[in-house]
Amino acid sequence: MSGEAALVPELSVSDWQKSRDFYRELLGFDVSYERPEEGFAYLRLGSAAVMIDQIGVGRDFAATDAAPDYPFGRGLNLQIRVPSVPAILDRLRLAGIALIVEPEDKWYRRNDDEVGNRQFVVADPDGYLLRLYEDLGERPLTPPTA
Repeated sequence: MSGEAALVPELSVSDWQKSRDFYRELLGFDVSYERPEEGFAYLRLGSAAVMIDQIGVGRDFAATDAAPDYPFGRGLNLQIRVPSVPAILDRLRLAGIALIVEPEDKWYRRNDDEVGNRQFVVADPDGYLLRLYEDLGERPLTPPTA
């Protein structure tokens, strides 16, 4: 399908409607399509995409000996570029959602330059960590201070 992302994580969730509403209403994703009978939704925000699939409805992709325990996705965070960090932060605060990492401007070395993110981390209803960021551009590498 033209325009589809090359990598789309599918998150197993405990309540697909609650997760869909979190991603749509608070983070600004659009529902591309859904299959309510399977507890499934395909969500997009700009060029980012994620699928959510309710555990126990339809087919599950899980190891039979690995029970899903909260928080899901331990050791994983999904970085998602967004058009406006402040707008999302306002919606999360109004909804009483706590942040895992408070907003920060962070610069990361990329070869001989640095790329900047205005970012924060929040957990979705099942504990998946989401690192939402605005692109701050790039700059020459700043030498470390002694």
